[in-house]
Amino acid sequence: MSKKLPSRQANAWARLSLAMGLSLGLAGPVMADPPNIPNTPNSNTNPPTATLAQAFEQAWAQQAAAQAAPQWRNAAQGRQQAAQKWLADAPALDLAAKTDRLNRNGGSRDYEAGLSLPLWLPRERARSQALAGAELTALESQLAAERLRLAGSLRQAWWAWQLSKQDQRIAQARHTAAAQLAQDVAKRLQAGDLTRADQHQAQAAEAAAQAELAQAAVQRLQAEQALAALGLSDVLANDPAELEAEALTEARPAAMAELAPEHPALLALRDRAALAQRNAELAATQSRANPELRLSSTRERASFAEPYAQSITVGLRLPLGKSAASQSKQATALAEQLEAQAQLTQQSLALQAELRSAEAQLTASGLAAEAAQRRAELLAATRGFYAKSFALGQSDLPTRLRVEQEAFEAQRLSARARLQAAQAVSALRQAQGLLP
Repeated sequence: MSKKLPSRQANAWARLSLAMGLSLGLAGPVMADPPNIPNTPNSNTNPPTATLAQAFEQAWAQQAAAQAAPQWRNAAQGRQQAAQKWLADAPALDLAAKTDRLNRNGGSRDYEAGLSLPLWLPRERARSQALAGAELTALESQLAAERLRLAGSLRQAWWAWQLSKQDQRIAQARHTAAAQLAQDVAKRLQAGDLTRADQHQAQAAEAAAQAELAQAAVQRLQAEQALAALGLSDVLANDPAELEAEALTEARPAAMAELAPEHPALLALRDRAALAQRNAELAATQSRANPELRLSSTRERASFAEPYAQSITVGLRLPLGKSAASQSKQATALAEQLEAQAQLTQQSLALQAELRSAEAQLTASGLAAEAAQRRAELLAATRGFYAKSFALGQSDLPTRLRVEQEAFEAQRLSARARLQAAQAVSALRQAQGLLP
């Protein structure tokens, strides 16, 4: 009994089946000449594709950190408000009653009501406020670092998707041209202009193009699944057929000689170290339990014949001895502080190297895109010359197949180079700590 696939997986397999159907010639008649990579977006009935920034916001809204962030903020703000109070903890109500009613019932009565007020240790209140503020700051910087990490994953998946779409379009164009050439060779074989060996070469070229198209369809499916794993199924559903790289490129940032100190990854580690320091300072202060101020009122009498007497009691409870738990807590906080500071140094060096690499890659990708575009234009013109020459019988089939393959490969590399130049801009923004 066949199992029904989930809708997302079924749609993905449907797209793969359609692409492989095209490679087998099931999508209708082939075109006479393969289409070039368009330089302007095609008009279509689909809604415009989401920009990388819109896709990022959609992906971030589905992250666990984003959904839990409001509650984490509420918790940090609650600790901040608690640290601003005059008492170390909530007051406690003490009630007591003493009577002789159960034994001799001579009228002895003793009623007591009091309050226990926990007091701050010296400097504990100020350090608790500092710790609460550091927690809130560290929470926001940690969320910013999480957003940057998500941006890196999204950028990688986004450009892999764009490259896979471009490769599939080139593979489709190449297969269309190879199929058309195989038909022309078959006609000329029947006319006696070409041999059976020529037909086999043309059919082999068509089979190779078909295999390349099938592989391109698989790579696109894998890239789409990577985006779907980030919760971007809507972006995939509303994607137009093709867009120019410039329509997808992020704004190019200004080159930076040094790494910005407000980089989210560095801020998160710096705030984490500051939080550990505040925690260690508070642990050093909380070496013993909090003292308590006790205020009580007593109403008592010795017998039925005596009237009730009222008294007020003021007491102070002072814990003695240091707490072993506070020493462990202080050591743990100091270890976290040292660890965060070491990670901050390592991360700074790694980000600086990443920034240098991204700047060099951006420069190289721009030069590579220009060179690849020029080569594609020259080989496209050469392909046109040899197509006419082969049609007139002035050149042989192996030369025509070689020129055909070189022209499409140059076209594929040129299209990829344009997208890789746009990808290099994203990589530079990621290295600088900028979101889409």
